[in-house]
Amino acid sequence: MTTARLEAFSDAVIAILITIMVLELRIPHEAELDALRDVAPVFLVYVLSFVNLAIYWNNHHHLMVLTDRINGKILWANIHLLFWLSLVPFTTGWMGENDFAELPTTAYGIVLLLAAIAYYILQATIISAQGPASRLANALGRDLKGKASPVLYIAGIALAYVNRWIAIGFYVVVALMWLIPDRRIESIVTE
Repeated sequence: MTTARLEAFSDAVIAILITIMVLELRIPHEAELDALRDVAPVFLVYVLSFVNLAIYWNNHHHLMVLTDRINGKILWANIHLLFWLSLVPFTTGWMGENDFAELPTTAYGIVLLLAAIAYYILQATIISAQGPASRLANALGRDLKGKASPVLYIAGIALAYVNRWIAIGFYVVVALMWLIPDRRIESIVTE
């Protein structure tokens, strides 16, 4: 089986998740700058979540370009990833509506952590199906960003009750880390 159907389905799910998040943004009823202050927390966490979903969409595309064939295990690993990503709008809204309170901030980090683990499982499943000498295995190499992300998420989750802004800082650092394109994968994808 080719990757086209899997990629199209995943693209649609991520697009729907982004749409759900933007529909949760409330439009201020006043035309003054002060009116934006009330929606600022929701908007800021929306931006972070949008960036995270965009990163997953981009990396998922590259993953599929480097995948030669799909089997049932890969399909289920992909559904597992999409499940955790589907919780991003819920935790985004919860955290934004509650001004980054500790519990919603922790829940947001847990969802990001579990999505990162699910992405790792998807990569590992693809490599297992295609072999350790596959283009994907070669492109990932030691995968330092992939290994650092869960550690940073765990640190953020652990610190959410100490200082929620430090926790959010860890979540932002992971997003910024992934905004920088991975040259190893980019070079293989563009060959």
